[in-house]
Amino acid sequence: MAHVLNWFEIPVTDFPRAQRFYEAVLGFKIEPFVMGPMTMGMLGTDHESVGGAIVQGEGGQPAQTGTLVYLNGGDDLAPMLARAVAAGGTVVVPKTEIGNNFGYFAHFIDTEGNKVGLHSMA
Repeated sequence: MAHVLNWFEIPVTDFPRAQRFYEAVLGFKIEPFVMGPMTMGMLGTDHESVGGAIVQGEGGQPAQTGTLVYLNGGDDLAPMLARAVAAGGTVVVPKTEIGNNFGYFAHFIDTEGNKVGLHSMA
């Protein structure tokens, strides 16, 4: 087993707004597609890594409590965190060193009300 995590979904209430936000934060185009009663936008589909999506549909409720997803902040999460703020997000934990050579993390609230984490080694 390469990863303990296989897939994640970030619930959204306004898909176009969330799409614009995550495109700005992640720096790539997110194509929406309908899958049954849900609208999804893939955040990662590489079969060698963990995949995920933003998802609008019944049963999905944005939240700031519960499971916390950490997105890959690349070489340095600071630029991605700045893009989150510029796109309408709010920083709740600034870039913080974890210690013991585990890198850095930060938390932000997205435009939908989800708390999301970032991680990078620098």
